[in-house]
Amino acid sequence: MTELYYFDNSATTLKKPAAVAEAVYHALADGQLGNPARGSHTVSLNALRLTETLRQKTAAMFAVPDAANVAFTANATASLNMVLKGLLTPEDHIITTVTEHNAVLRPLYQLEEQGTALSFVGVDEFGTLLYSDFERLLRTDTRAVVVNHASNVTGNVADLERIGSFCREHNLILIVDASQSAGVLAIDMVKQHIDVLCFTGHKGLYGPQGTGGICLGDRPLAFVPVFTGGSGFHSSDKQYPTEMPTLFEAGTQNVHGLAGLSAGLDYIEQKGLAEITRQLQELTFRFHEQIKDIPGITIYGSFAETVERAPVVSLNLEGWSSGDLSDALFMDYAIAVRPGAHCAPLIHQAFGTEKTGMVRFSFSSFNTVEEINYAAKALRSLAEEG
Repeated sequence: MTELYYFDNSATTLKKPAAVAEAVYHALADGQLGNPARGSHTVSLNALRLTETLRQKTAAMFAVPDAANVAFTANATASLNMVLKGLLTPEDHIITTVTEHNAVLRPLYQLEEQGTALSFVGVDEFGTLLYSDFERLLRTDTRAVVVNHASNVTGNVADLERIGSFCREHNLILIVDASQSAGVLAIDMVKQHIDVLCFTGHKGLYGPQGTGGICLGDRPLAFVPVFTGGSGFHSSDKQYPTEMPTLFEAGTQNVHGLAGLSAGLDYIEQKGLAEITRQLQELTFRFHEQIKDIPGITIYGSFAETVERAPVVSLNLEGWSSGDLSDALFMDYAIAVRPGAHCAPLIHQAFGTEKTGMVRFSFSSFNTVEEINYAAKALRSLAEEG
């Protein structure tokens, strides 16, 4: 089988640490994990210990003030739906950005149909947020700011400390989509004034698909439960409990997947988040340096050496549609990338690429310099072919 050069890690990390697969296997095969908090027998308690240990690890990674404020979900999309629909009302005005993924946009559009008002922060020619827009868009009924930490299209990173300070100054709730940054960039909920952090497990955290979570900060927030059902306690109550983490964990948890996610966090801890960030920055800037002068190429996003960014490089090549270029890279060079709109339509409108799309390369800590060099040569060869 031809070796696959995988550069679609923003969609999901394909290569995981070996310990992740082993953890999932043993969680299933050993027969020692039952339903957490649903019994006093050993296998139920084993599952409870696993989930509570993972809460502690997650809280440490994101500087969550209290590990009890970590809840596990199926992915960032589930997290964002529960947060946005459980917190915001038709009387609220929300500030978000044109860089958002549909996991943010579509729940907000649903809320807009019910009366919630939306305003969008724009970007400059490099896709950098226009921070002055936050102040300009502020209204007396503004309640929250919803923003991704890093764009899945440009790789540009939002200045969360700056946005968080703005939110605190105006008593706004800061909700952050960390799908592209968790396990890739440092996140400190206290320092960055984050009130709600939504993350997925299957990307930079190297966990299995079907894992994710919600972390709450130190300010009390009143949520209406979006999903309700079995909670393991107060079973005679008609109303679902609103205590964390039960608030977002109705039904049986994906314990076997969470065992894999726990191993993914262990990998990050052992390798060191700072070292992972450094490696990913090196790969990203090396790739950009090798392709930026290819005739006919357009690269999107800010690549100033002093700017921290997610490991994403999106581009177009003159004479190629994003779909055709992606197909050629795969068929001729066994390179896997992502063409199209990347579920983020507003940033494509900002760049004028809503019809053409872009070709996205995205890297993980399992990519190598040799793979980067190979991909750059492949792009140059295709450009020469016309």
